[in-house]
Amino acid sequence: MQDDLLVVGFDLETRREVHVSEREPEHWKRLGYGGAGQLVCFYCFHGFEAPAGTRVPLVTRGRLGGKVRRHFAHPPGQAPTGGHGPETVWHITTKHLLAAWARSRPGVDRVRLEQWTEDHDRRADVEVLLQDGTKVALEAQRKLMTDDGWRARHRDYARQGVVDVWFWRPRVHFPHVVLDEGLPVWFYSVSKREAATSLGRPHARVHRWWQVPDLAVFGLHHPPCALDELERVTIPLGALGLGPGGAVLPEDLQKRVLDSQRETREEAKRRKDSEARYARAARESQERAARAPAPVPLPPLPPVPAGGLRCEVCRRPLDPLLARTRRHILC
Repeated sequence: MQDDLLVVGFDLETRREVHVSEREPEHWKRLGYGGAGQLVCFYCFHGFEAPAGTRVPLVTRGRLGGKVRRHFAHPPGQAPTGGHGPETVWHITTKHLLAAWARSRPGVDRVRLEQWTEDHDRRADVEVLLQDGTKVALEAQRKLMTDDGWRARHRDYARQGVVDVWFWRPRVHFPHVVLDEGLPVWFYSVSKREAATSLGRPHARVHRWWQVPDLAVFGLHHPPCALDELERVTIPLGALGLGPGGAVLPEDLQKRVLDSQRETREEAKRRKDSEARYARAARESQERAARAPAPVPLPPLPPVPAGGLRCEVCRRPLDPLLARTRRHILC
C-alpha cells in the first residue's frame, strides 16, 4: 500500500482528526459510509483537491494481520480526480502519527499540534514538552529544503532552547548540512509505520588514529558524519524512544553501536599503553646513561719506534691498532 493512498479521517461530531488504528474497525464502520456518516475525509473537508466543506463518508478496508494494512478510503467513485496529493497525505498523516507516538513515550508531559515558538518565529508540526522541561519540535518535512533554509529554522529552534527532530518523506533528498550540525536524519514511511535512519560506518584508521579526541568515529556511530559511508537501518516507530536529545535508537541498536565503539576504545588504549611503555623505557635509558660514571680515559699510545711497530713475541710488523697490546692477537 502506497503512502499516497492513505486517508486521514475527520469526526464531524468531535471535530478532530482520527486514524484507523485508534479504534476497532466496527466502530469506524458505524460512523462512516453506510453508518452515521460523521466520519469523513479530512482532506476533502478541509479543501484539499476539493471545495472546503466537502463531506465524503469513509469506508474502512484491510484487516489486522492481513496483506493490506487497515486504512480509511473513499467509497468507489467519490475520491477527487487523481486522488489527493501524496505530499499532503504524507505530511498530515505523519504529523498525527508522530503526535500519537510522542504521547505514548514515557517522560512526556504534553503534546500539541501546530504550535508556535515563544517568539512566534517558528511553528512546529508537533510540539512536545518533556517532564524535565525540555521542549522538542517534531517536524514532518515532505519536500527538499535548501541548506540555508533548513539552517535558519534549526538555529531559530536552538536559540530558543528547542530540540528539533526532523522526519523526512522517503526518497526526498535532505540538506547534508543536517549532518554537519550533528543531527541524525530520519525518514518515515506511513504505510509501513517505520522510521529509517543511517549509522556512520567506522572511519579509516589513519596514522596515529588513537590520538584523535573523538574515538567514536572509528566504530559505528549515530548520527553519522557528513561524508561517511552509511549503513541504513529501519525501525518500527513504536520502538523509538524520545528524550531530551530527540529520538532515541532502540536498545539493541544502541548496544551494537556502543559495542563497536568500545572495541575501538580498547584498541586505542592498547596503542596508547604501548606508546607510553616505549617512551618510559627510552626515558629510563637516558636517565641511566646520565647517572653512569664518566669513562676512564685510556693511556696515550706509546711512541712508534723508528723501524715501526713489531710484535714483542714474533717480532713481525705490528698494526698500529695493536700498539697497546704490543703483540698480535694469536701470539
